[in-house]
Amino acid sequence: MTASIYLPQIMRVGAAASRQLAEVLDELQVSKPLFITDPFILQSGYVERVSQSLEDAGIDFGVFSDCVPDPTTDSIAAGLAKWRAGDYDCVVALGGGSSIDSAKAIAVLAQHGGQMRDYKAPNPVPRGVPIIAIPTTAGTGSEATRVTIVTDCETQEKMLCMGIGLMPSAALVDFELTMTMPYRLTADTGIDTLCHAMEAYVSKKATAFTDTIALASMSAVARNLRTACKEPDNREIRELMMLAATQGGMAFSNSSVTLIHGMSRPIGAFFHVPHGMSNAMLMPAVTEFSLPGATQRYADCSRAMGFSQVIDSDQTAGKLLIDGLYALNHDLDVPSPKVFGIAEDDYFSGLETMAEQALASGSPNNNPKVPDAKDIETLYQSVWA
Repeated sequence: MTASIYLPQIMRVGAAASRQLAEVLDELQVSKPLFITDPFILQSGYVERVSQSLEDAGIDFGVFSDCVPDPTTDSIAAGLAKWRAGDYDCVVALGGGSSIDSAKAIAVLAQHGGQMRDYKAPNPVPRGVPIIAIPTTAGTGSEATRVTIVTDCETQEKMLCMGIGLMPSAALVDFELTMTMPYRLTADTGIDTLCHAMEAYVSKKATAFTDTIALASMSAVARNLRTACKEPDNREIRELMMLAATQGGMAFSNSSVTLIHGMSRPIGAFFHVPHGMSNAMLMPAVTEFSLPGATQRYADCSRAMGFSQVIDSDQTAGKLLIDGLYALNHDLDVPSPKVFGIAEDDYFSGLETMAEQALASGSPNNNPKVPDAKDIETLYQSVWA
C-alpha cells in the first residue's frame, strides 16, 4: 500500500526558530501577515517578541488576539472580519492548538468563503492563504497537521475538519516559547501528545513512516513528562517535549487518531474540558478496551514508553501499559469528569448524544477494536468517577 505523507513545506526546529519569521515569509513570497493569537499570548509579550524580526525588516503586520480556548464559529467569524479589514496575504498562528486551529479555519474561509460546517469531515478542504504556525505549547502538534477542530455555535458539535488546505505552509518550532507553560498545561498537552502518538501507531491507517515517528514521540513523552511538570525551567526536557509534540502531530496527521480522540471531542464541546485533559480522562480505559484488537502493537507502545521490557510477552507488556497509563494519570493529577466538576445529571443525560457524535467523527472506525454506540456509552460511564 502506498502511503500519502503531508508535511509543512518549511520547518525550522530548535531554540530561536521563531525569530526567523521574516526570512520564512520571504521564502514563501508573502509580505503582510495577520497574527492569530489569544489575549494571554498578546499580554505576555509573545507577539512583540516574535514580530521583532518583522519590524527589523520593515514588514507591516496586523494582530487578531481574540482566539478562545476551543475555537467556535463565532470566534472564527471575528477573526475573519479582522482579515477582511486589512490587506493581508498570510496568517501567522502564534499560541497553542486553539490559536493554530483558528488560523487554519480563517485561512481557508478567507480564500474560499462559506461556513466551517461546509468543510466538516469528510468534506474536502482546499488550500487557503499561507499559514505559518508558531506553537507556544508542547502538545497539540497542530503545526504539522492537516486538521482543525471548530465548535459549531448553533449545534454545539465539535466539528472535525481534515484536508491538505489545513496543513501549515511553515512551522517554526521553538521550545523556548514553552518555558513559561504552567504545570496543568504542561501535563495536559503532554498527554495529548502521548495520545496522538499511541493512536497513530495502533490506528488501522498506520504506515511505516508514521510508526517510526510515533514510537519516538511516545517514548520521549512517557520518559520526560513528569520531569517537565516538576522542572519547568529544564531546557533539555522542554526541547524533548516540544520535538515529541511535533512528531506526534506528524504521526497522527498522516495516520489517524482513534477512539480516544473520537470520545474526547464531545466531552470538550459539551462541558468545556480542555482537550488534552479530556483525552487524559479517557486514555487508560479506552486503551484497555482496545487492547485485544492489537495486542502486539500496544505491546510495542508499552516497551517504547518504558513500561515493560523486551523480554516481556505481548500480553504482559499490554497489561503493564494499562498500569503505566493509570499511574501517569495519577502522578499528573488528571481529574475524572466528576472531580473536574461536571454535573452528574448533565453528564449521564448526554451519553447517547456524545456517543453519536463520537461515532460520527469517524475516528472510532480506525480503532483496533471498533466500538458500537453502546460500547462508547459504557466507556463514558466507566471514566465518570
